[in-house]
Amino acid sequence: MKRVALSTLSLALLGVTGVAHAQSSVTLYGLIDESIQYAHNTKDASGHNANQVGLVAGNLQGDRFGLKGTEDLGGGLKAIFQIENGFDVNTGKLNQGGRMFGRQAYVGLEHDQYGTVTLGRQYDPLVDLVQPLTADNYFGSTFTTPGDVDNNDNSSRTNSAVKYTSPVWSGFQFEGMYAFGGVAGSTGSGQTWSGAATYATGPFSVAAGYFRAENPHGTAPTRSTWGGTSDGTFDNQVNGGDVANLAYQGAKSIGIASVAVQYVTGPFTANLRYSNAQYKPDAQSGFTSTQKYNVGGAYLGYQATPAILVGVGYIYTKATGDASATYHQVSLGGDYNLSKRTDIYLVGAYQHASGEQRNASGNLVTAGAAIGSYGYNSASSSQEIVSLGIRHKF
Repeated sequence: MKRVALSTLSLALLGVTGVAHAQSSVTLYGLIDESIQYAHNTKDASGHNANQVGLVAGNLQGDRFGLKGTEDLGGGLKAIFQIENGFDVNTGKLNQGGRMFGRQAYVGLEHDQYGTVTLGRQYDPLVDLVQPLTADNYFGSTFTTPGDVDNNDNSSRTNSAVKYTSPVWSGFQFEGMYAFGGVAGSTGSGQTWSGAATYATGPFSVAAGYFRAENPHGTAPTRSTWGGTSDGTFDNQVNGGDVANLAYQGAKSIGIASVAVQYVTGPFTANLRYSNAQYKPDAQSGFTSTQKYNVGGAYLGYQATPAILVGVGYIYTKATGDASATYHQVSLGGDYNLSKRTDIYLVGAYQHASGEQRNASGNLVTAGAAIGSYGYNSASSSQEIVSLGIRHKF
């Protein structure tokens, strides 16, 4: 990252005017993550299984660039902001639904003693505090939950959010967030709220939290899309992302409870996590019973040298309620730092599915495998993905 004094040039980039302060700064940053990927057992246009080879971006981290800045207001108080764009390096298109700054866009105040308050489009507290203690923090989408049903891979961000982040007190920190639904006469319609806490002491860390997002009331007899202040977590057929308007996108609410623990000793990093995600219906939903996903994950990483990291992860996902299915996924990864800003990696995963899923027509069908949050669906009970990639940070 390059830190730049808030000069006439940086003011012009931000499109604002005013007097520059010596204790203010703006940071321009970003990264590009690109790979050659092989996927086995992905559905083709006719719904049959096929192999797929191509360039796929954002395996370890999503492609992005952004600006963030601070202004020292005195007395330990700072004004802060961050705007962060997500894009696909292969097409140049914007991610996050085509938003200009779809990853993050917020402004706020930070105080050394009292904490930080930010307002805008933001990550929720589970992403901020729990996700860093999971395998996804090290190897990204290939190591995350099928369909990202529990938002472990940060598929969802929250609009119109007010978030408070406490200082760190003897290793303890907490966050709370509330997002306004903005519906006249119905304060709770479309709202999101979340809270999480973390504690670290020496080599041991633990974090836990809860996230709840509401879908607004619709005018049609059946609600078939997700439209809350938080983005939906519908990345593949596992939870209704095969095509548009599947059953679970019409859920009344999504609730996610998550906990993770991590222990670091010498070159080894080990963590365990558990989450419970519930997609609850109402009279407007296309399903009648709460769909539950219980997810357990384990990760072991080995820092072989300062430049080489290898890791192995396992995820067990059990779906119950509206549809019953089981997913076993094993992931392997290796990362080699060419420099402080550039690395190359090799990651792969195998998944096996059993049981039933609900399809686009609302029928229960044999469950198909679908690794991570890539959006690949399968007509088979198994799927494999291997990616060879390069990541550059600036």
